[in-house]
Amino acid sequence: MVTKGVRAEREPAERLPVARVCVDVQLPHLDRPFDYLVPSTDDEAAQPGVRVKVRFAGQLVSGFLLERAEASEHQGKLAYLEKVVAAERVLDPEVARLARAVADRYAGSLADVLRLAVPPRHARVEAQETAAPEPAAAPAEPAAGGWDSYPAGPPFLKALAEGRPARAVWSALPGETWPIRIAEAAAATVAGGRGVVIVVADARDLDRVDKALGEVLGPGRHVALNAALGPAERYRRFLAASRHQVQVVAGTRAGMWAPVAGIGLVVIWDDGDDLHAEPRSPYPHARDVLLTRARLADCAALVGGFARTGEAQLLLETGWAREIVAERAVLRRRQPAISPTGDDSQLARDAAATTARLPSLAWLTAKQALQAGHPVLVQVPRRGYLPSVACAECRTPARCPECSGPLGLHGARDVPVCHWCGRNFPAYACPACGGQRLRASVVGARRTAEELGRAFPGVPVRTSGRDEILDTVPGAASIVVATPGAEPVAEGGFGAVLLLDTWALLSRADLRAAEETMRRWLNASALARSGPDGGKVIVVADGSLAPVQALLRWDPGWFAARELAERRELGFPPAARMASVTGPAPAVSELLTIADLPEGTEQLGPVPAGDEQERMLLRVSRSQLPALAHALHVAAGVRSARKAAVAVRVQVDPAELF
Repeated sequence: MVTKGVRAEREPAERLPVARVCVDVQLPHLDRPFDYLVPSTDDEAAQPGVRVKVRFAGQLVSGFLLERAEASEHQGKLAYLEKVVAAERVLDPEVARLARAVADRYAGSLADVLRLAVPPRHARVEAQETAAPEPAAAPAEPAAGGWDSYPAGPPFLKALAEGRPARAVWSALPGETWPIRIAEAAAATVAGGRGVVIVVADARDLDRVDKALGEVLGPGRHVALNAALGPAERYRRFLAASRHQVQVVAGTRAGMWAPVAGIGLVVIWDDGDDLHAEPRSPYPHARDVLLTRARLADCAALVGGFARTGEAQLLLETGWAREIVAERAVLRRRQPAISPTGDDSQLARDAAATTARLPSLAWLTAKQALQAGHPVLVQVPRRGYLPSVACAECRTPARCPECSGPLGLHGARDVPVCHWCGRNFPAYACPACGGQRLRASVVGARRTAEELGRAFPGVPVRTSGRDEILDTVPGAASIVVATPGAEPVAEGGFGAVLLLDTWALLSRADLRAAEETMRRWLNASALARSGPDGGKVIVVADGSLAPVQALLRWDPGWFAARELAERRELGFPPAARMASVTGPAPAVSELLTIADLPEGTEQLGPVPAGDEQERMLLRVSRSQLPALAHALHVAAGVRSARKAAVAVRVQVDPAELF
């Protein structure tokens, strides 16, 4: 940077040290550190990791001091640091290296990644003194029936305690108290003198992990990072980790950047949940960030869940990680009884077993569980009442006459309303046949609860979804209708779990439709009662389907291997790597013309992306991903330097391909 600072003539520049600063600007062609002189008055405070203010292109901007140097390679005059915002070193060197690697992998800039990694400053909290942690008590021994239920479990804990970089993919048993297992793995790592970062998908899972860590590690030995805490409390907990006052940090997606001393283990639970995908540039996925962190820090990694993703299966098949699974005999004892409604025996008893929304088997199973005093969980894929309706005469989907959006009903006495523009149509008539009666195309959670309330009079029926998510429910007779991801935990487990409207999950036009269906089914089924008086799971689907077969055997490994083999044959992620380029057609064409794409790059598209934009997909082999990301980042930098008027969105390994 050659801008002249106000103190440039006061001190001999050749005697002053140089600070390399990441300037907080969003222009891709400026993705590099800039050198500034450190005035003698700021020499002590200007250390790597602090926030600074600098003059850049005539403006005062923020940045992070990355490193100090004795001299600069820049031949022109250097400006001075304008200000050291605070002496607090909030950017850990290990996190800075990770941020650079993630920016390179996702064709992004370091400034964008640091914006995700370091929370905004809260000066009052930063000025407060924090109490030193009390001496750590010896963590409790792992509970019997926990990690020892898996043959590879105890060796994994031993490796953590010895500080070895053990990497594992863990398929949890049904009914597993997985927060306790994760806390025990963290305790083993802490016993070996190293730190732990744990990432879960949502606040409910974080609360469970937070409680488990308190039980296993003792009070004051960890912090839980959650955006719902508010800026002051969240920053206070971040500083506790940054100042190395705690060794264990648990959090939702942003927790993957937590600065812990001597990191020895990274953990991600349920890595297939789409909440792990960062919606802000450069759109990194928590699983890939944590695995990159494990590689750079040479530490252990644990990818756990009831289901298994294709990415986790690839870790096993490449030998990067080992499998932690229970033996079949143990699984049979813990697994709930699972039955489909579409096999031959059920069809012989109930001819409508594949067409009825609540076949007789599901109804009887729910009735038996309620009579035994146990709660029943009903999983439906859609929220609302009737989110989609059609003409009762000709089955034509009901669309808005104004904007062509889908019509739905919010209640039994409501009029059709458009989901896009919000207009009401009390006198709606079908444009195809003129009919005015409507029927349900898709039934939502509230309508399902209404139907079950009539089917089981006197039984309490509650819903758990976006408007109100239940965390726990009593172990008494009741019915809970939940959308995927909003299922509560029942005291003692659910006596029955009914998986309805399975076609809505399996028929989605998505590369991961079957994998996501498997994940949602297993997560719900794992909430059933275990033991001799175990619960029952009814899946309203044809028993010959591969996801149903995997659910019946509780074999997520087989299903993940099958999915990965199909994707490898078709050239889809994670067997191959893809990047998407989205924007107006001329801008997309310009970027791809500039980009020096690796040899053999396949260009798929373009396809419409809405708002007069198009989307191109680029496919390469796994080994060519770094070259592809570099080429796209350089091309974006060229357009940025040319001051292109229209931005183009570049995503490496996008969460959604179709």
